[in-house]
Amino acid sequence: MSDVVVIEEKEGSISELWLKEDYWSIWLGFIILIVGCCIYFNNQPAGMDSFADQNAIIAEEEVRTSHLDEKDAPTFLKTVEYYQAIDEKKSVKASSQGFAKKISGFFAKPGAWTNNPIDSFYLSQAKADMRNEKRRPAYEAAKAKTNEQEVNALMAQEEAAEASFQNLALNKQAELAIGEWRKAVRSEASAKKKLAKPYNKLPNLIGLCIVFSIFFGIGMQVMKKEFVPFVKGFWFVFMFAMLAYTFAAQSFMKSLGIDSAIWAIFLGMLVANTIGTPSWAKPALMVEYFIKTGLVLLGAEILFNKIVAIGLPGIFIAWVVTPTVLICTYIFGQKVIKMPSKTLNMVISADMSVCGTSAAIAVAAACRAKKEELTLSIGLSLVFTSIMMIAMPAFIKAVGMPYALGGAWMGGTIDATGAVAAAGAFLSEEALYVAATIKMIQNVLIGVIAFGVAVYWSTRVDVAEGRTVGAMEIWYRFPKFVLGFLAASIIFSLLIANFGADKGYSVIEQGVIGGWSKLFRGWFFALSFAAIGLATNFRELAHHFKGGKPFILYACGQTLNLTLTLIMAYIMFYVVFPDVLAQL
Repeated sequence: MSDVVVIEEKEGSISELWLKEDYWSIWLGFIILIVGCCIYFNNQPAGMDSFADQNAIIAEEEVRTSHLDEKDAPTFLKTVEYYQAIDEKKSVKASSQGFAKKISGFFAKPGAWTNNPIDSFYLSQAKADMRNEKRRPAYEAAKAKTNEQEVNALMAQEEAAEASFQNLALNKQAELAIGEWRKAVRSEASAKKKLAKPYNKLPNLIGLCIVFSIFFGIGMQVMKKEFVPFVKGFWFVFMFAMLAYTFAAQSFMKSLGIDSAIWAIFLGMLVANTIGTPSWAKPALMVEYFIKTGLVLLGAEILFNKIVAIGLPGIFIAWVVTPTVLICTYIFGQKVIKMPSKTLNMVISADMSVCGTSAAIAVAAACRAKKEELTLSIGLSLVFTSIMMIAMPAFIKAVGMPYALGGAWMGGTIDATGAVAAAGAFLSEEALYVAATIKMIQNVLIGVIAFGVAVYWSTRVDVAEGRTVGAMEIWYRFPKFVLGFLAASIIFSLLIANFGADKGYSVIEQGVIGGWSKLFRGWFFALSFAAIGLATNFRELAHHFKGGKPFILYACGQTLNLTLTLIMAYIMFYVVFPDVLAQL
């Protein structure tokens, strides 16, 4: 046993590659990605041969409807035919194939329910039919509304066409009518998703628990940690992740925007601070092991072609405002409210300014923050995220803010990627696209910020506090899993470029990623949040809340973030690069 300790403590040795969880998160993440590529590259969906025809229609519509806008800038009207071609291309998904649906079914989370939680795990054919009796009229009404709005859109479009799309008033009228049709299309899709199908998820959930316990357990064994105690405790952590998904799927909770992350931490904390987390479950509370593996998978979702689509405006919004807010919030915490813990100050600043949990994990590793400081930061982030994802779309609608601007604002300020997408979808298709892309661009900063914090802490903070810092300290502090995150981003961006945008979307974005790695990532994050809750004791956190300083820091930092992001988004999209929105 002493030999193991010596090996583990020898930082920089080759043994780190299999004895450190940072590296194991990379190996496990890439195993998942490689398997996904093997599956979907060899099972590409039918219908990709229609891409050329649909692209020809899109190009033809852009030329046919080209005109000058009110500022004499060249633009075009996105017609019904234009959107139909887009929809046709997007319908070709590798994840829609039979085998892919079986994969998704195996990874399926507990389902929606209203009064009976058993419905989350088992739904009979008879009960599904009863649900559909109530829901089908809404779907049929939404479908009829779509048809009606399509007719209105075509009529308004025809009026604009009679003026050769040179009458700006008619063009605007057509644009509004087409926008209403697109909104109806989304409502119809949402209503269709609510139609119930019978299921029994318990066998799959049990199988998933076994697979994950072995998957992570192998790494535990190689890292010289005990396999059996980990597997024994893993089912307990998995149960809380599953319960978190179950509570989040309850219809009322879902309407409030209380997601599984909040439930996982809350339920875990409830047990940890009442009856206590069982000692036999503690070997499985591997918070960073789970989430770092998930973050490597997240890297594959950060695609450069998405960044290029928004261009310089998005880069300025995400890469100028974000570090500015982080630095200002850290200085504010140290100089104004006098945060006693510099590491807590930094983790909260990164969590709030960059992208929530992902950045908090990376920065906590870089500055060697305590476990309870990371937990506190993530808890604050989740609370604010739940409020903002509901309040911001409502505010944007109430004040009549352009939806694209609102999307950019939300993308740069709401912490969680999933919450950003949900908030953007509440406004419009355009807002969803802009918000998700801005957040994706911001996520790229995870590695850069972690490196910057490692450098700053090694050369300034530790030195100032009298600790000796060697030349290799920056490398030792740098969270190695970030290398996996960046490598996955680069590799999959190159794959997309090689495949081409349309084929890449169908096979990679909606296959390897959407139909494979995202399924793993969602569960890994849930396991991490459950482990955070089960490992957290309020007595350990109490002294951090004295004077409410963490809350004040987060609230003030987020206020600055909201203000600067909105100002930058307006300047970029409406003053410096006004033509970018017209091309979206």
